[in-house]
Amino acid sequence: MLLLRPPGVYRADSDTALLIDVLREGGYAAGCRVLDIGTGTGALALASARAGAASVTAVDLSLRSVAAAWLNSRLHRLPLTVRRGDLFGPVTGQRFDLILANPPYVPTATDVLRRHRITRCWDGGLDGRALLDRICAEGPALLAPGGMMLLVHSAVCDDQITLNRLAGAGLHAEVLTRCTVPFGPVMRVRAAMLEARGLVEPGQREEELVVIGARDAP
Repeated sequence: MLLLRPPGVYRADSDTALLIDVLREGGYAAGCRVLDIGTGTGALALASARAGAASVTAVDLSLRSVAAAWLNSRLHRLPLTVRRGDLFGPVTGQRFDLILANPPYVPTATDVLRRHRITRCWDGGLDGRALLDRICAEGPALLAPGGMMLLVHSAVCDDQITLNRLAGAGLHAEVLTRCTVPFGPVMRVRAAMLEARGLVEPGQREEELVVIGARDAP
């Protein structure tokens, strides 16, 4: 799918593609009210609309990303509601059948997340979990009875922690698929730091992407 991507907006990559594959193969979006958190170009939101979602809401903190998602929805003539704000803030009080998230998850040297730099698209704090943990904690409250969350992130961030936190929030969580990919440019630049902190093995230049599904028990 052709997507307009202004400077400063995250380019849909292998993690986005993996989550879209799971979304399509599982038929998770059909007939659902869908929320895409951290939408970027709108790739996941648009894939949901194409997969037969009843409605799709896309949220991003970045004004450029909000504009990109809106423009891409017009380009492909697919209906999206696009909101600007911090994670679930713009949709507080609403309920969704499906929540999608491909949040920033690359570990950084500090926990300072710079809002106005391109690095906001991938920086996830010291352990890569700054946004992931918020999604695990805040997302379940927005699920409709029987609703589902689909998350993708690197195993460098420890997928077992994600499973435990989603389970602690009352959801049934499991790994739906895994895929090993070469380090991208950001991970390559930070490889020495990741090795020094024991987050990857010496010489490791591949990472495992993990898609986790978590369903509400009505």
